[in-house]
Order: sequence, then C-alpha cells, then structure tokens
Amino acid sequence: MTRTVGICLIVAALTACASMRAQTMTVATTSATPGDGQTVAFKGDPLALEGSAIKVGDTLPSATVTGNDLKPVNLADLKGKVRIISVVPSIDTPVCEEQTHELSEKSGGLDKEVQLITVSMDLPFAQKRFAKEAKIHNVLFVSDYKAAEFGKSAGLLIHPLHLLARTVLVVDKDNVIRYMQVVPEITNLPDMAAAMKVAKGLL
Repeated sequence: MTRTVGICLIVAALTACASMRAQTMTVATTSATPGDGQTVAFKGDPLALEGSAIKVGDTLPSATVTGNDLKPVNLADLKGKVRIISVVPSIDTPVCEEQTHELSEKSGGLDKEVQLITVSMDLPFAQKRFAKEAKIHNVLFVSDYKAAEFGKSAGLLIHPLHLLARTVLVVDKDNVIRYMQVVPEITNLPDMAAAMKVAKGLL
C-alpha cells in the first residue's frame, strides 16, 4: 500500500458517518508522550508526531491560532482563567463530535467558571458551521490550519496527516499545564471526566 493510499484510507475512516455517536466509544485511560520521535496510533498503526514536547508543569507555549472571525488568537494570552483545551483531529468525525459534545454538555456547570476551548485543523468556517448545527454556544473554537503553530509548539502535530493528536489539557490561571492526556489510539475518546475533575479542583 502506498503512503498516499494509506493516508486516504485513514482520513476516510475518520470521516465515517456521524451516526456512530450513538454507539459506545472507548475512553482512553492512558496517555502517549508528545513530541518529535513519539507516535500515536490509528487502529494500531503508528503515526509520527512532530514538534516540541510539553508536559504537566510546563507553561502553555505561545501559539497563534485563528478564531471563527478569522482574527488571530494566542492561546497563551488567555491566561487569568482556568481552561480546558480539547484538541481533536477533525470536528466532522464521530469521535471528535462526541468529544466536543462532552466538553460542552457534561461539564456540570464548570462552563460558568472555566473557559472551554476546542482546537482542530478544520477551517474556521467549518468550525462555525459545526457549532451552529450542534447548538454549542459555550465553547471557543479555534483553528490551527494556517501554520500548525499550536501542534508544533506542543508536539501534537500528526506529521503524516497534518492533523492534531487527540488531546485534552487543563491549564490553570497562570498558564501552567496541570493535566494532560494525549490519547494513544486516536479512535478512542479522552477521559474528559478526569480533566473536568482537575479543572474543578483549580477553582
């Protein structure tokens, strides 16, 4: 199988019918390590990560992404509030859709005090459409499509696909990463409940 065909098959599988949301999805309980030389998997097949590794205790790196209004947003400039940063490969896939709904709908009221953010490589137009169709109003959607600054600065860029590794981060008011899970198998969900528990403890 050629590299191009392999990538096409992975993307096709990731973009399978969104009706899968009703099915039971596996929640990951472990974390991969980000950064150059590390990998995540798609159905067991390794995918190389690119960029500088970050870990719990590090300061969230400066990275400019794009908001739905096409204006630049630096995630490091949003300090002053606890944040849950949900990173997905593409919001138009079943697992990413479920992850985003969990972030929005299962926070137990945390969204009143904690900033909820979704980062993906999707174009801002697609993110805006998704939010409208899903009736999600409590999540800030930002896109890393331009230069993959966030992916590279966090070591979360899936090099073969130019997508972001499925991840959830909790960042405190001082921009320090207090929780991080890089999902080892990207067809699985992150442990969003664990992330929310950490975020609640930081309030």
